Amino acid sequence: MASPSTPSPFHGLGTALITPFQADGELDLPSLDRLVEQQLSRGVNFLVPLGSTGESATLSEAEQLRLLDRVREKTAGRLPLLAGCGGNNTRAVIQRGKAFQKEGITHILSVTPYYNRPTQQGIFQHFQAIRQETGLNLMAYTVPVRTGINLEPDTVCRLAEEGIAFAVKEASGNPAQIQKILAQAPAGFQVFSGDDSLTLPIMAMGGVGVISVASNVIPGPMSRWVGHMAQGDYQAARAMLPQLIRLFDALFVESNPIPVKGAAQLLGLAQHHLRLPLTSPGAATLDRLKKALEPFQNGE
Repeated sequence: MASPSTPSPFHGLGTALITPFQADGELDLPSLDRLVEQQLSRGVNFLVPLGSTGESATLSEAEQLRLLDRVREKTAGRLPLLAGCGGNNTRAVIQRGKAFQKEGITHILSVTPYYNRPTQQGIFQHFQAIRQETGLNLMAYTVPVRTGINLEPDTVCRLAEEGIAFAVKEASGNPAQIQKILAQAPAGFQVFSGDDSLTLPIMAMGGVGVISVASNVIPGPMSRWVGHMAQGDYQAARAMLPQLIRLFDALFVESNPIPVKGAAQLLGLAQHHLRLPLTSPGAATLDRLKKALEPFQNGE
């Protein structure tokens, strides 16, 4: 399969959107509207609904389509969308991808299959089948701490060379692996940080941005921070790190997205309701988040 002929619309700061819920567990679309509107006004470059931060594993296909439709309606083409569309059942992912395509989605973020523990060849064929059967532009996503399996650099480069993936969201936490991908992947292939706290080293090595959890709640500062790095001003980026790192750490003191939903509630963006098996953040987590958010309480 040939490489995609059009440039990627993705760069810089992308927000891995939370999915707000009401107390009864139903979608909270008014809160979603507020969240998206804030993203639009604070310099975020693209949105990523239906990722793990969006609790996509707990949403029915009907709910996923409803959420996508709402985000598309609110953004009205002002920001590109990268919809989460992954899983460990290749046929089901293809079916969902085709449904997303009918909603106007052209690009998806697809995580490596979890639980099954496929070989690298199995992972390659999984992504190949999704790309061939749907025609959607695919960003691969590796996050071994969640899936139990790594997407090896050689497989990433093979996906890139055969035009199956246009980018990778890298959350392996392995700088040497990321550096190898950046050194060996063909020109035009993009590497995004999948970890807020590793964004600076990844962009310094040649990455093009981050898919962020923190930008749900501090989109303005995150936009400025990533902007500094995109312009090569790493001195300014490093100057912002002390306050940012404190928040990054707080956002992962419990399993994501538990803390970020707590932060969203503290800021009046959405309630901290989650769907089981995830539970609401504890009091200690909320206290830590409140302190970490204090430097950003200036309208950001």
